[in-house]
Parts: sequence; C-alpha cells; structure tokens
Amino acid sequence: MGYQTTQFRKVPPARLEQRQSHRHPVLLGKVSVRKHAKQPISGLLIDVSAYGCRVLFEGGVKVGDRLWLRLAGSEPIGATAVWSEGDRLGCKFDATLDRSLFRTLTLQDA
Repeated sequence: MGYQTTQFRKVPPARLEQRQSHRHPVLLGKVSVRKHAKQPISGLLIDVSAYGCRVLFEGGVKVGDRLWLRLAGSEPIGATAVWSEGDRLGCKFDATLDRSLFRTLTLQDA
C-alpha cells in the first residue's frame, strides 16, 4: 500500500530523443534565416542532420513558422520551425538535405 500523497505527485515530463537521425556538428556555421516576405537574419548553425538543423539567432520565430534557410551559400532551403527556446531554434527541412551540401557542412579537410 502506497502513501496517499504520492498518488498525486507531479512528475516533470521526460526529455526523450525524438530525432529521426543523428545530428552532426558543423564547421561552416553561418546561416541566413528568412520568414516569408521578410528580410533575412544572420545566425549561427549549431548542428545539422539530413532532416533538420539547430540554429542560434535572434529573430522571433514561433513554432510552425515557415522559413527559408541558406546554409554555406546554398540555394534557399524550405523548412518549418518545430521548436524554439530563447535564441535557439530547431528546424525540419521540407526535403532531405542534399548529400553534397551535408558533406560540405560536416567534413573537415585532411
């Protein structure tokens, strides 16, 4: 028999890893973020996977906002903001990131 007070104890939600693939740190960290019909804002690309990325910037983006990202001078990449905490933003790409761009962002020259 348990204590009656523990039956109603609030437990914080678990922080589970829910990404589809591993995130890789990036070497070329500049990114340009633009909302529809707005001016682009420069930021810092923290990490990237084939399906999304994490960006550090001050732009007032909300969850669900549609964005255009330019990574390492690439063509604009469509994405959706899936989470936002302060100046950090998690984005999901509309389509899987191009393999050559992914390699450019994550591989070092030997």
